[in-house]
Order: sequence, then C-alpha cells, then structure tokens
Amino acid sequence: MKDKELVSSVGDTPPSRADFARTTETYRRAIKLHCYRMLGSLHEAEDAVQETMLRAWRGFDEFEARASVKNWLYRIATNVSLNMIASRLRRGRLMPDQLDGASTERPQGRPDAEALWVEPYPDAELENLPDPTAGPDVRYELRESVRLAFITAIQQLPPRQRAALLLADVLGWSAIEVAAVLDASVASVNSALQRARAKLAMLDRDARQAPIADEHQRSLLERYVRAWESADLERFVALLKEDAVYSMPPWREWYRGRGSIGDFFGAVWPAYRGFRLVPVGANLQPAFALYSLGAEGRWNAHSIQLLALNRDGIAALTMFMQPLAQGFFSAFQLPTVLEV
Repeated sequence: MKDKELVSSVGDTPPSRADFARTTETYRRAIKLHCYRMLGSLHEAEDAVQETMLRAWRGFDEFEARASVKNWLYRIATNVSLNMIASRLRRGRLMPDQLDGASTERPQGRPDAEALWVEPYPDAELENLPDPTAGPDVRYELRESVRLAFITAIQQLPPRQRAALLLADVLGWSAIEVAAVLDASVASVNSALQRARAKLAMLDRDARQAPIADEHQRSLLERYVRAWESADLERFVALLKEDAVYSMPPWREWYRGRGSIGDFFGAVWPAYRGFRLVPVGANLQPAFALYSLGAEGRWNAHSIQLLALNRDGIAALTMFMQPLAQGFFSAFQLPTVLEV
C-alpha cells in the first residue's frame, strides 16, 4: 500500500524528488526518536537521522512508490543505528548504577571521560510525532518508551534484540516486517523478542510504578524547587523515597537511600552560594535545568536534572553534570548564563 502522505501529493504517478523530500521530512522527528531509543544518545541520534535522510535521498531511484515511506525510513534508520553501535567496539551506553555498587563517600578524582553515558532527550522533540502508536501490537505508550529508565534498560540488550523489540513492541510491527528489516527469519525474530522481553522485565526498575495524580506531582515538584533554592537539606531529603537512587554522570559514583543521598548533599551544598531551577521537558519526566550562583554574581549553567516520581516521593534523581551537561543546555535551548 502506498504511503498516505505521498499518495495525497502525487496520486498514482511516481513521486518527484520534491514530493519525496517533503514526505520524508514529516517523519524526521519520529525517526530521530527511534534512533535515540536504539543509541541512547541525543547527539548520536542527530547524526543517525542525518545519515538516514542522506541515504534515503541517494536511494530515491530505487524506492518503489507502492512501499511505505515511513517503514522504508525506519528500515534505513535501524541499520544506520546498528552500524553506529558496531563501530563503538562493543561499548554500550550506561548509567553509573550499572558499573559498581552504591557509594558511601564523596567522589574522588575526576569524572569518567571514557564511559559512554545514556543521555536525556528534550520533550520539544516529541511534539507532533506522526502515528505514535503504529498498530494493535504496540506494548509501550510514548510516555513509557521514552522514560530514562527504559532507555537505559534497552541499551543492555544485544543490538539486534533491541532493534526487534523497538520495532515490534514500540512501533507495533509484525514479526514478518521486523524479519525483513533485520534480514532474519520470523522464527529467529520471535525468539529474539522473547529473550529481549524477559531481560527487559528484569532491567527496567521503574516499569511497574503506578502513576501519580497531577496535583500530587505539582505539589511535590514545588516543594522540591523550594528545598533546592533555599538549600533546605531536611526538606529535600524528606521528598526522597527511603530507597531512592541518585546518580550524576559523568561521575561513576552513585548513592542509594535517603541517608546516603542526604550525607552527600549535606557535604556538597555548603560549597555553593545559591541555586536556581528552571523547569524543562526531558523524556516526558519532570526535569530541571540547575544554575548555580558564581562569585561574579552570575547564575551559571550547572546540570540537567531528571526525576522519577511515584506516590511515595522521588524514586530516582539523575543529574547530568559538567562537562557532560554543557552540550545539553544548548540542545534544550537553554542559556549558559541565566538572567534573573
């Protein structure tokens, strides 16, 4: 069947390059999100979607109008992403709590510049996505499939299992369609899906958390901002779940539990002159850009924070620190110096 957007612009005649370019562009954000899920990196996703569109343009003459433009782009994007993953020499993107046990002391030394860290994704890139639930077999709604914990978990799957799961369970493709993309048999795809789902169920720690009411979330976040901006450690710690997790890539150290997290911030906060938090959208989770007051009296970019909430409080706090955070402020269209 012909792609609806392409048919509407060209009827039954072969598409022109202009028609083709307009149609492919409508899927740019959706393809970028797919690449982000595959790669775990906002910046790599940018490169992957550029390469996907370039390959689509170069392959225009081989494209058959009776095929779906959308599916053809996803096929290209999936294989571009698999090639990028292979070029990493088997290093996968991760978070600090996947490296070592929880820390009890303040970090020593320097941030880990060698590790590949999972990156946050701006909510602005998720606006007006076409066909967010592509079929009856979709297992993950958009919100579930962009959570930082989900993105982190699927990075631990073998790349082809990851691709199969995303195509089948996020996009709703049939095993036959997935097999065509991966140049595999339907039986092998079904086997890969079974293994991927079982492993993901163990890895995704936030998957079963019940959503909280909007009013409760709003109140919790207001108290969170007040605690930070007044440097009220007691109030901040009271918002955390008893077994909350705090991580701060690119530092390898991470902390579990109110006591450990409270001790860490109790030691760190006195070194700062003040904080300001600016709400941002990231991974469809509560998120903030944190600015710290410098000696020159300016509010300087410090970090990007993502929170995972449930009815009992803050389950996880992830702060993307400098120098990693530097590129995220521009990606989120935020200034590096805050005017207040």
